[in-house]
Amino acid sequence: MTAGDRPESWPVHEVERIWDGPAPFSVRRDTISAPGRPDVQFGRLVLEHPGAVVVLAVDEDERALVLQQYRHPARVRFVELPAGLLDVEGEDPLVAARRELREEALLLADRWDELFATYSSPGLSSERITYYVARDLSPAADRGDFEPEHEEADMTLSWVPVPDLLDGVRDGRITDGPTVAALLGYRLFGHTLSGGHRNGAATGH
Repeated sequence: MTAGDRPESWPVHEVERIWDGPAPFSVRRDTISAPGRPDVQFGRLVLEHPGAVVVLAVDEDERALVLQQYRHPARVRFVELPAGLLDVEGEDPLVAARRELREEALLLADRWDELFATYSSPGLSSERITYYVARDLSPAADRGDFEPEHEEADMTLSWVPVPDLLDGVRDGRITDGPTVAALLGYRLFGHTLSGGHRNGAATGH
Protein backbone atom coordinates (compact mmCIF):
# COMPACT_ATOMS: atom_id res chain seq x y z
CA MET A 1 0.00 0.00 0.00
CA THR A 2 1.27 3.47 -0.93
CA ALA A 3 0.71 6.01 1.84
CA GLY A 4 -1.24 9.09 0.88
CA ASP A 5 -4.13 11.35 1.83
CA ARG A 6 -7.52 10.79 0.22
CA PRO A 7 -10.59 13.02 -0.08
CA GLU A 8 -13.38 12.11 2.33
CA SER A 9 -16.39 13.93 3.74
CA TRP A 10 -18.44 12.87 6.77
CA PRO A 11 -22.13 13.78 7.02
CA VAL A 12 -22.87 17.32 8.26
CA HIS A 13 -26.19 17.64 10.10
CA GLU A 14 -26.06 21.27 11.18
CA VAL A 15 -23.90 24.34 10.55
CA GLU A 16 -23.71 27.21 13.03
CA ARG A 17 -22.06 30.45 11.90
CA ILE A 18 -20.03 31.67 14.87
CA TRP A 19 -18.02 34.61 13.50
CA ASP A 20 -17.62 36.53 10.25
CA GLY A 21 -15.31 39.50 10.16
CA PRO A 22 -13.60 41.93 7.79
CA ALA A 23 -10.60 39.63 7.31
CA PRO A 24 -11.01 36.75 4.82
CA PHE A 25 -11.68 34.29 7.64
CA SER A 26 -14.75 32.95 9.37
CA VAL A 27 -15.51 30.41 12.06
CA ARG A 28 -18.31 27.88 12.00
CA ARG A 29 -19.37 24.89 14.09
CA ASP A 30 -20.37 21.78 12.18
CA THR A 31 -22.37 19.00 13.78
CA ILE A 32 -21.18 15.80 12.10
CA SER A 33 -21.30 12.05 12.44
CA ALA A 34 -19.24 9.12 11.24
CA PRO A 35 -20.49 7.43 8.05
CA GLY A 36 -23.31 5.06 8.90
CA ARG A 37 -23.67 6.40 12.47
CA PRO A 38 -26.11 9.34 12.30
CA ASP A 39 -27.20 8.61 15.87
CA VAL A 40 -23.81 9.67 17.28
CA GLN A 41 -23.36 13.34 16.43
CA PHE A 42 -20.67 15.70 17.65
CA GLY A 43 -19.42 19.22 17.02
CA ARG A 44 -16.26 20.42 15.27
CA LEU A 45 -15.05 24.01 14.97
CA VAL A 46 -13.82 25.01 11.52
CA LEU A 47 -11.72 28.08 10.75
CA GLU A 48 -12.55 28.83 7.13
CA HIS A 49 -9.37 30.05 5.44
CA PRO A 50 -8.83 31.01 1.79
CA GLY A 51 -5.35 29.46 1.64
CA ALA A 52 -1.95 31.04 1.27
CA VAL A 53 1.34 31.01 -0.61
CA VAL A 54 4.93 31.08 0.64
CA VAL A 55 7.93 32.00 -1.51
CA LEU A 56 11.51 30.86 -0.94
CA ALA A 57 13.51 33.24 -3.14
CA VAL A 58 17.05 31.94 -3.69
CA ASP A 59 19.80 33.83 -5.49
CA GLU A 60 22.78 32.52 -7.43
CA ASP A 61 24.85 32.32 -4.24
CA GLU A 62 22.29 30.08 -2.49
CA ARG A 63 21.14 32.90 -0.24
CA ALA A 64 17.47 33.26 0.61
CA LEU A 65 15.57 36.49 1.06
CA VAL A 66 14.07 36.56 4.56
CA LEU A 67 11.89 39.03 6.40
CA GLN A 68 11.88 39.87 10.08
CA GLN A 69 8.36 40.69 11.20
CA TYR A 70 6.62 41.10 14.56
CA ARG A 71 3.65 38.80 15.19
CA HIS A 72 1.54 39.96 18.09
CA PRO A 73 -0.24 36.69 19.04
CA ALA A 74 3.14 35.03 19.65
CA ARG A 75 4.94 38.17 20.90
CA VAL A 76 7.88 37.29 18.64
CA ARG A 77 9.70 38.95 15.74
CA PHE A 78 9.95 36.00 13.39
CA VAL A 79 12.32 35.19 10.57
CA GLU A 80 9.87 34.58 7.73
CA LEU A 81 9.61 34.27 3.97
CA PRO A 82 7.48 36.40 1.64
CA ALA A 83 3.94 35.06 1.93
CA GLY A 84 0.34 36.04 1.61
CA LEU A 85 -3.30 35.00 1.49
CA LEU A 86 -5.25 33.81 -1.51
CA ASP A 87 -7.77 36.54 -0.84
CA VAL A 88 -8.59 37.25 -4.49
CA GLU A 89 -11.36 34.84 -5.46
CA GLY A 90 -10.28 32.37 -8.14
CA GLU A 91 -6.69 33.61 -8.24
CA ASP A 92 -4.02 31.13 -9.30
CA PRO A 93 -1.59 30.55 -6.38
CA LEU A 94 1.37 31.28 -8.65
CA VAL A 95 -0.06 34.70 -9.51
CA ALA A 96 -0.44 35.38 -5.79
CA ALA A 97 3.13 34.21 -5.15
CA ARG A 98 4.50 36.58 -7.78
CA ARG A 99 2.51 39.43 -6.26
CA GLU A 100 3.69 38.74 -2.73
CA LEU A 101 7.33 38.55 -3.79
CA ARG A 102 7.02 41.92 -5.49
CA GLU A 103 5.06 43.57 -2.69
CA GLU A 104 7.05 42.32 0.29
CA ALA A 105 10.54 41.85 -1.15
CA LEU A 106 10.61 44.19 -4.18
CA LEU A 107 11.72 41.24 -6.30
CA LEU A 108 10.74 39.62 -9.58
CA ALA A 109 11.64 36.06 -10.55
CA ASP A 110 11.87 34.44 -13.98
CA ARG A 111 12.02 30.86 -12.68
CA TRP A 112 9.33 29.35 -10.46
CA ASP A 113 8.96 25.85 -9.06
CA GLU A 114 6.11 24.56 -6.92
CA LEU A 115 7.70 22.75 -4.00
CA PHE A 116 4.59 21.22 -2.40
CA ALA A 117 1.36 22.15 -0.61
CA THR A 118 0.39 21.40 2.98
CA TYR A 119 -2.50 21.91 5.36
CA SER A 120 -1.36 23.96 8.35
CA SER A 121 -3.65 22.58 11.06
CA PRO A 122 -6.33 20.36 9.50
CA GLY A 123 -7.93 19.55 12.85
CA LEU A 124 -9.10 23.16 13.02
CA SER A 125 -8.47 25.08 9.82
CA SER A 126 -9.02 24.64 6.08
CA GLU A 127 -5.83 26.63 5.35
CA ARG A 128 -3.78 25.06 2.55
CA ILE A 129 -0.39 26.63 1.82
CA THR A 130 1.32 26.26 -1.54
CA TYR A 131 5.11 26.64 -1.42
CA TYR A 132 7.22 27.99 -4.27
CA VAL A 133 10.92 28.33 -4.97
CA ALA A 134 11.71 31.49 -6.95
CA ARG A 135 15.00 31.95 -8.77
CA ASP A 136 16.61 34.08 -11.50
CA LEU A 137 15.74 37.12 -9.43
CA SER A 138 15.78 40.79 -10.37
CA PRO A 139 14.73 44.01 -8.59
CA ALA A 140 11.16 45.21 -8.99
CA ALA A 141 10.67 48.88 -9.81
CA ASP A 142 7.93 49.25 -7.18
CA ARG A 143 5.47 47.36 -4.99
CA GLY A 144 2.54 47.90 -7.31
CA ASP A 145 -0.40 49.31 -5.37
CA PHE A 146 0.74 47.74 -2.10
CA GLU A 147 1.53 50.14 0.76
CA PRO A 148 3.03 48.50 3.89
CA GLU A 149 1.35 49.47 7.14
CA HIS A 150 1.29 48.42 10.77
CA GLU A 151 3.60 45.42 11.34
CA GLU A 152 4.46 45.21 7.63
CA ALA A 153 5.73 48.78 7.70
CA ASP A 154 8.21 47.66 10.35
CA MET A 155 9.54 44.64 8.40
CA THR A 156 13.24 44.35 7.65
CA LEU A 157 14.78 42.28 4.86
CA SER A 158 18.06 40.44 4.57
CA TRP A 159 19.83 37.81 2.49
CA VAL A 160 20.97 34.76 4.44
CA PRO A 161 22.77 31.64 3.14
CA VAL A 162 20.39 28.70 3.04
CA PRO A 163 22.75 26.52 5.17
CA ASP A 164 22.71 29.19 7.89
CA LEU A 165 18.92 29.21 7.87
CA LEU A 166 18.86 25.42 8.15
CA ASP A 167 21.21 25.70 11.13
CA GLY A 168 18.71 28.12 12.65
CA VAL A 169 15.92 25.58 12.20
CA ARG A 170 18.05 22.84 13.76
CA ASP A 171 19.04 25.06 16.71
CA GLY A 172 15.50 26.28 17.37
CA ARG A 173 16.25 29.90 16.45
CA ILE A 174 13.86 29.83 13.47
CA THR A 175 10.40 28.62 14.43
CA ASP A 176 7.87 30.03 11.96
CA GLY A 177 6.13 26.91 10.64
CA PRO A 178 5.86 27.81 6.93
CA THR A 179 9.47 29.04 6.87
CA VAL A 180 10.67 25.79 8.42
CA ALA A 181 8.61 23.73 5.98
CA ALA A 182 9.93 25.64 2.96
CA LEU A 183 13.57 25.34 4.04
CA LEU A 184 13.35 21.63 4.84
CA GLY A 185 11.47 20.97 1.61
CA TYR A 186 14.10 22.82 -0.38
CA ARG A 187 16.86 20.89 1.39
CA LEU A 188 15.19 17.58 0.60
CA PHE A 189 13.76 18.20 -2.86
CA GLY A 190 15.56 21.21 -4.30
CA HIS A 191 17.86 19.10 -6.44
CA THR A 192 14.87 17.33 -8.05
CA LEU A 193 13.01 20.46 -9.17
CA SER A 194 12.45 20.44 -12.88
CA GLY A 195 13.55 23.99 -13.51
CA GLY A 196 10.05 25.36 -13.40
CA HIS A 197 8.61 27.62 -16.05
CA ARG A 198 9.91 31.00 -17.05
CA ASN A 199 7.23 33.67 -17.13
CA GLY A 200 4.52 31.01 -17.04
CA ALA A 201 2.83 28.50 -14.80
CA ALA A 202 4.97 26.70 -12.26
CA THR A 203 5.41 22.96 -12.42
CA GLY A 204 4.93 20.73 -9.44
CA HIS A 205 7.65 18.69 -7.73
